[in-house]
Amino acid sequence: MEISTKNFQQYCNSLVAYKRRKTIPVKIGDVTIGGDNPIVLQSMTTVDTMDTEGSIEQSIRMIEAGCQLVRITAPSIKEAENLRAIKEGLKKRGYNTPLVADIHFTPNAAELAAKIVEKVRVNPGNYADKKKFENIEYTDDSYKAELDRIKKRFKPLVKICKEYGTAIRIGTNHGSLSDRIMSRYGDTPFGMVESALEFIRICEEMEFYDIVVSMKSSNPQVMVQAYRLLVQKLDEEGLKPYPLHLGVTEAGEAEDGRIKSSVGIGTLLEDGLGDTIRVSLTEEPEEEIPVAKVLADRYIDRADHDEIPFIDNCLFNPYEYEKRKSRQVTNIGGKEVPIVMADFSMKQNITPASFFGIGYNYSVPLDKWSISDFACDYIFTNDKTVDFEIPGTLGIVHSHKTWLQEKDKERRYPFINPKDYFSGVEMHPKLNFIYAILSDLSDEFISKVKDDPTAVLLIDTYNKHGMAEQRRLFMELMQKACDVPVVIGRAYQNLSIEKLQLYSATDMGGLLIDGFGDGVFLAAENCGGDKAINETAFNILQASRTRISKTEYISCPSCGRTLFDLQETTAMIRNRTNHLKGVKIGIMGCIVNGPGEMADADYGYVGSGKGKITLYKGQEVMKRGVPSEKAVDELIEIIRQDGKWLEPQEA
Repeated sequence: MEISTKNFQQYCNSLVAYKRRKTIPVKIGDVTIGGDNPIVLQSMTTVDTMDTEGSIEQSIRMIEAGCQLVRITAPSIKEAENLRAIKEGLKKRGYNTPLVADIHFTPNAAELAAKIVEKVRVNPGNYADKKKFENIEYTDDSYKAELDRIKKRFKPLVKICKEYGTAIRIGTNHGSLSDRIMSRYGDTPFGMVESALEFIRICEEMEFYDIVVSMKSSNPQVMVQAYRLLVQKLDEEGLKPYPLHLGVTEAGEAEDGRIKSSVGIGTLLEDGLGDTIRVSLTEEPEEEIPVAKVLADRYIDRADHDEIPFIDNCLFNPYEYEKRKSRQVTNIGGKEVPIVMADFSMKQNITPASFFGIGYNYSVPLDKWSISDFACDYIFTNDKTVDFEIPGTLGIVHSHKTWLQEKDKERRYPFINPKDYFSGVEMHPKLNFIYAILSDLSDEFISKVKDDPTAVLLIDTYNKHGMAEQRRLFMELMQKACDVPVVIGRAYQNLSIEKLQLYSATDMGGLLIDGFGDGVFLAAENCGGDKAINETAFNILQASRTRISKTEYISCPSCGRTLFDLQETTAMIRNRTNHLKGVKIGIMGCIVNGPGEMADADYGYVGSGKGKITLYKGQEVMKRGVPSEKAVDELIEIIRQDGKWLEPQEA
């Protein structure tokens, strides 16, 4: 489908020049979100809100880590009232950081909290609706009656917020869309946007504009599409450009949570969207802030980048995922999953032991290779040779000069620069990797690779705004109807492994989410060991839903509603199930983050009371009130009965 540049500019200022989207400023106490203000960092407490001292102490740890807004759950009137004691306790300790009350299901708690704290978050999916997973037929009149009911329920909160100077976050979650929205618009980004717009329209009708909006999902693809569509619809309807709160909900823990969050949040930040961010990790909340800061700090001077040629005809849809069509060259492109290429160019020597970190283990007694789910598909050696029998699934890529010496060996392929490519050097009969940056894409170059059935582009960028430049490269190929497969290459130096994960997940994840890329190549010099770098590449593909290599855990970040130790439980479930490739397991601390929030999970483990767990298969309750000490065994039994259980292999 052809989409004009004009339509594109409705969701961001430019696809080629970095510029923050200009929003109205919204004051939350002493903090202002939006306008020309820097991106605000926030997190959420995990202790029981009725534990006043515990909430104060945890809030202080968050604030000292750099948290600028502290969110606290208020599931009922008693918790909402106790926000007053927490706020006063923080002030006595010398902390004036604004507080945000997190509300689900209970308008009366929201109305009380709005008189105490600086901001109230409401979820349109459950503020005025109950979720029973029912499909309801509506006429236009009956649907209007439902909107009138919502308005009657929501207006008292807006009135209080106007009186007390309290801001509202209208926070849509993909997994908790109401039955009404699901019945009318489906389980779609459009449904998410419409859910928020219903509440925004009420606010504007009452001339209340201190609003921040979020469109969260545990699926980064859905999350990115929903935020883009929200911006487009706000503009289309003539509503105010409200600040955006970015987050991937239930991102999980450790590198999975960081990479998944970066793919979603980073993709939007690249296009200048986002005014405040929360990285939802199943860890202590103060651990979220340094991650959020690394993501935000990349854009402090991003506007000062090399100019990228203007896009005058965009041929991809930013609101729906569709993979760019490419021809298949060996196992690259077409309907194949994206490949992973590892960088061995900096190694002094390459031995069988060198392959251990990239998913291949050689057994001397058995004289055979074992191949893991994280086994990369190619390695780039540059001028190094490999003088031993390689695994049957692996390809070796050499510089062209070295390849000429190695070409008679099986599964050896050349890496060719544009100059040599045009000079007519000898090539492999089946597969050749052609290096290219955007400036190499002359009409002559595109014409040549378009007619070359052996060519795969390995692209690179030296631009500070590299994701946008590489996206522009894909646009050029699409406009010239060139279906050559493309491996996305990015080079990094002297980064911690965490920074490498965050940067590369942003840079590559944004392209993969938009359907671009038939593979990834991480050249990471002095950024960690081979194993960590290789797994980062696979985790980026997993987070962007383009290549599934392992079990996926949709795990909430814990809050005062949580009914068990989420970190301990997530680790225990992961330890028992992490060999179930492609299975998605939701681990939720309470019913608020229950079957809705883990909407696309295959199985669910949800707190339903102190020491009690409810187990799900999809959206269906399989067992209620299971004692927590037996719940993991019962979960495994449900997976087993569903035919998806595999016994773990011994190491």
